Amino acid sequence: MIHLYKWLKSPFRLGVIYSLCLILSIGYVLLDTFVIPKELVTTTANADSRTATSQPTDGNSAGNTTITDTSYQDDHLSINITTERSHDTTFYVVDIQVSSPDYLKTAFAQGSYGRNIKETTSTIAEEQDAILAINGDYYGFRDTGYVLRNGQTYRDTPWEGTDALVIDQAGNFTTYNEDETRLSDITTSQQVEHVLSFGPTLVKSGQIAISPTTEVAQSKNSNPRTAIGQIDDLHYLMIVSDGRTDESEGLSLYQLAEEFATRNATLAYNLDGGGSSTLWFNGQVINTPTDGRQSSERAVSDIVYIGY
Repeated sequence: MIHLYKWLKSPFRLGVIYSLCLILSIGYVLLDTFVIPKELVTTTANADSRTATSQPTDGNSAGNTTITDTSYQDDHLSINITTERSHDTTFYVVDIQVSSPDYLKTAFAQGSYGRNIKETTSTIAEEQDAILAINGDYYGFRDTGYVLRNGQTYRDTPWEGTDALVIDQAGNFTTYNEDETRLSDITTSQQVEHVLSFGPTLVKSGQIAISPTTEVAQSKNSNPRTAIGQIDDLHYLMIVSDGRTDESEGLSLYQLAEEFATRNATLAYNLDGGGSSTLWFNGQVINTPTDGRQSSERAVSDIVYIGY
């Protein structure tokens, strides 16, 4: 014990021990934040199953169905995908019309709400028998930001400086600043089906709602992007852009907002982008997901999709 005491008394050795403890603590925090899955609520047996088992208000029979590489058409759904090129960037515009708001859905990775529970957009889409899907807000990457899906609240802690996208039970979009509006006030004032938290709002009341210099945190101006908008009742628009490659630079948020505004979106909202940006349709990934280092899908915590 005396030898151990003398050994520990050395300032150098104490510094080494302190440094090791600090490294281990930081390592655990990083693992806990970014790697270790924490399932908080299993949703497949409750909230998420509501949309999977309930009949849409107009029935769920597809009727006559026509499918091509870029379109889907039946008695209830119309989906058309066009590939566009602007600002040295390839992006994909999806025009969607549905006969019922029940066809616009969300889903969690592995059917569970929690931290670091992730699957690729294509995997979640296939599990949900989706027709079309995009990545969502990646709520599981942080501890703040409103999360409400299929009418059930999972998190009501605001994400400072963030807009929340609210989709009501009629399928209409509104956005609220989370610093200014509590989730409980939103759900009291209207019947809410989904709330996603990322932003910012790109277009509001048909007008571009951001400045040319607006960006997400410290990200570059040009990035892969995913965004969703509404043109009219039950008429939606999704845009996913490639980026961070020699072939496709990526869009700024303002350029993305312009694309929605020129297509008559009354409201448009930015979702998680970068390596998360994925457009999946009829069993295929349409865009080229990349984080700038490798071209592959990033696992995410949730999707927005069209399906029965």
